[in-house]
Amino acid sequence: MAKVYTMIPGGNPPNPPILGETFPPGPSARFWRDHPPRPAWGATKLGPVKASPQSQLRLLELADLDAELARLDHRRRNLPEAAELARLEARAGELKDALVATETELGDLAREQTRAERDVDQVRTRIDRDRARLDAGQVSAARELAILQSEIESLRRRQGDLEEIVLELMERREGLVSRQDELSAERDRLGVETAEVTARRDTAAKEIDEQTAKAADQRSGVAAGVPSDLLALYEQIRDSRGVGAAALRAGRCEGCHLTLNTVDLNQIRASAPDEVLRCEECRRILVRTPESGL
Repeated sequence: MAKVYTMIPGGNPPNPPILGETFPPGPSARFWRDHPPRPAWGATKLGPVKASPQSQLRLLELADLDAELARLDHRRRNLPEAAELARLEARAGELKDALVATETELGDLAREQTRAERDVDQVRTRIDRDRARLDAGQVSAARELAILQSEIESLRRRQGDLEEIVLELMERREGLVSRQDELSAERDRLGVETAEVTARRDTAAKEIDEQTAKAADQRSGVAAGVPSDLLALYEQIRDSRGVGAAALRAGRCEGCHLTLNTVDLNQIRASAPDEVLRCEECRRILVRTPESGL
């Protein structure tokens, strides 16, 4: 709540105490060590500050511009296009890994298919050689003839098994090539989409930068019209609170939205117009306006 600080008879604290706070006569050094006095209105390391009502009102313009600059900064750091680009980049990484894995598998499959086809050729060559011996009548003994025919049948079965393996490898290769084509097509589409989103992000960021520059120029103009000590106090509070000043509107601090009671409002009414008040709750500069309800 907003408080106006006054001196209380019966004590001599080093700083003005809060209204209604009493101290025993002649407090000792130990008393002040155990009961440190609270700071007065406007009491900071900069010391008490006074300013005309017009100068104080300019703090509200400054606070509005600072809020606008903060909103613009938040917008720039949270552009939906930036989140979309992050998603696209993540997907691009996934596609890259999938393509590498597919290409590696295709390479392994190609080597396996080459070996299988070589084995088929070797078996076919042996079959052709044995068939040539039979056709040429080189084998006359019945037992040797039976053995040779049995070997040819065995080689034919082996050839059939190897050819099945080759067909299976070819089908797997076709599937991998189709998968590779799909991944490559998605990668290309992703590149186009990334370029479009990047362009939208850059356009949005440029617009925000222009608005930020305009607001910063306005802020410089407003700040130039604020007394240096008042501006220093405002900046000091803004650094720690985010907002350095708030209006007292309809009996409420617009900084922390605390409604002041009648006693507090009466104390503020009794304050000099150039006294710089502080909200006790949020410690922002409390600026009186025609809508303050005083």
